Amino acid sequence: MASGTALIYDEEMTTHKLLWNDPICDIEVPERLSSSYEQLKCYHLVERCVHVPAREGSEEEILLVHSSEHLEVAKSTQTMNEEELKRVSESYDAFFFHPNTYRCARLAVGAALQLVDAVMSGKVCNGMALVRPPGHHSQRNAANGFCLFNNVAIAAEYAKLKYGLQRILIVDWDVHHGQGTQYIFEEDPSVLYFSWHRYEHQEFWPSLKESDYDAVGLGKGKGFNINLPWNKVGMGNSDYLAAFFHVLLPMAFEFDPELVIVSSGYDSGIGDPEGQMNATPEVFAHLTHFLMQLANGKLCVILEGGYHLKSLAESVCMTVKTLLGDPVPQITGEMAPCLSAVESIQNVRAAHKPYWKWLTYEDASFLQSLSTKSHLLKMANSNPSTEHESKITNNNETVKVERFLELHMKNILFPVPPIKTATTDSGGSARFLPVPVHLVKEMDRTEVKALVSAFYADLVKDDKTLLSLGSMLAILDKILKKEICNGIAVSPTSAVSAAVALRHSVHFGFQRVLCIFVGDMQIIPDTEDGKVLIIHICEKGQPGKTNSKHSISVNWKEDAEGNDFCSAVLGFILPVAYSYQPNLTVIAVGPNRSLGISGISLLFALLRGLAESQILAVIKDTETNLIQSVATALAGASPPAFGIYVPPTQEKVNEIKTLRDQFQQEWKMLQCSGKL
Repeated sequence: MASGTALIYDEEMTTHKLLWNDPICDIEVPERLSSSYEQLKCYHLVERCVHVPAREGSEEEILLVHSSEHLEVAKSTQTMNEEELKRVSESYDAFFFHPNTYRCARLAVGAALQLVDAVMSGKVCNGMALVRPPGHHSQRNAANGFCLFNNVAIAAEYAKLKYGLQRILIVDWDVHHGQGTQYIFEEDPSVLYFSWHRYEHQEFWPSLKESDYDAVGLGKGKGFNINLPWNKVGMGNSDYLAAFFHVLLPMAFEFDPELVIVSSGYDSGIGDPEGQMNATPEVFAHLTHFLMQLANGKLCVILEGGYHLKSLAESVCMTVKTLLGDPVPQITGEMAPCLSAVESIQNVRAAHKPYWKWLTYEDASFLQSLSTKSHLLKMANSNPSTEHESKITNNNETVKVERFLELHMKNILFPVPPIKTATTDSGGSARFLPVPVHLVKEMDRTEVKALVSAFYADLVKDDKTLLSLGSMLAILDKILKKEICNGIAVSPTSAVSAAVALRHSVHFGFQRVLCIFVGDMQIIPDTEDGKVLIIHICEKGQPGKTNSKHSISVNWKEDAEGNDFCSAVLGFILPVAYSYQPNLTVIAVGPNRSLGISGISLLFALLRGLAESQILAVIKDTETNLIQSVATALAGASPPAFGIYVPPTQEKVNEIKTLRDQFQQEWKMLQCSGKL
């Protein structure tokens, strides 16, 4: 099994620089690379990565995507003087040549291909390439928007050719539309291209009609080009997460890629003068975590934009930390997407409904009257500031954001527990686990009795129950004290163990505990004070029980042919969980479970992004195979197999839609329709 994270960086790529005054291009500076690399060193992440050297991409590799004319122009600039370089540069939209640009661009291409090789050969599981110049705007025959060669597009074509891949997902989270990548693959059904980008109804560069949501691809590529336009600035963490939950991830699971490549631009982060968005660095940890669950973890992250050096560097570090398997920090900010984001999400879903099975039974109609159009007219009639005034404003903003990020990162970063996953060996099950798991000693019976008698006195009479509670509480205490990240407790009565775990966690001081219960649940703990949220997944709801904000039943029986449960996880469970923002997650599996091992593994893998990855798994003692899969998911060594994707039936889609309609005002991450 592949493990490890590759990091590719070559200082020579900092020699590409602007030699004359150009207010458009002057933000693409060498320090974008060097400051990111220094911050990685500062967090001691460089030494934890597998160093992979960059190499020059060959002419043949560049010609996989670009024309020979474009290659020849780029080659010819190596011996030009400054005046000649300037003249050639001016023939392109927002690009500059330096005598070493061609060499740097070949290194950027080669670094991307080295990363693909390292991941596809199994040398590493995933990795990141820090490269300049970026690539996603460059087209077959033209440099564009700081980009000379399209590094990511070349990497995708190379992976198809060398490794015979038939499905590659490219995720472009840069704030600009990667129109170069779109043009290259818009007729190609083997590449699913997703881009979100600042658009403002075509007012923002590159100001193209084909950057809107209705550009879905051409010919055989229809449905494989996904554009999510942001029609206003200020988008934040919840808007980005909503785009993943309600658009990208359902499509990605249905597409089932063999490799994921990220066009990783961080100008979509806070403080960036280009993007003017509000997303903080930790959101990129969450997005990375989601993508790591696809393609058996084969993930290549390749740098694109990012022009606020501090925001860029911190976001790069958040991405690499997550690739290395560190727990994901708690996300900050209100968990509610703005109306403009929800409108864009609804329009993307409507545009793609004819092409995707998961959308077949979803209500997806176009919204023509958008909330941002009147705002745009006001902007057009306002007096623009002078270039000098905007420079002063930008400089002040840069300093303010730097100060904010210094404090913000101190607040969200936490010491990683020394142990990832633990269990006890009370039933001897630890020997059968497929990954190394730390063993902890069971809690003493007298201590268990004293702890439990305060709230569930009637449960402490049975010796077998006492023993299993002793195991569970020993693991839970280690999680609560941050000595371990997560743990597996095996129990003959998982409902009892889960109920005790919830009460003990709240008594310990935790304010928000999420409990996902799968199967028959005999005990319903009190959820009135909001300190516990229970989502109960079962084939049929309990008679007489009605749903409430903190106690919700999801009636779901997993399809026998494959995994249709991801529709429920992405469409309901994950948005509710992110809205709640728990401090701890308890996932308990009881008798008569309605989910297969693949569905339960998916739950564990995706929910590891919450609560700093603090999860207590309570599994019925007869479920040996399930215990092994859960251990794999918790250890994060590699994503478990989620089984064959099966689109949900109309009945199941209606079940999720009913729940979404009922709870979207209380759990706002459920919102994916502009008609609220």
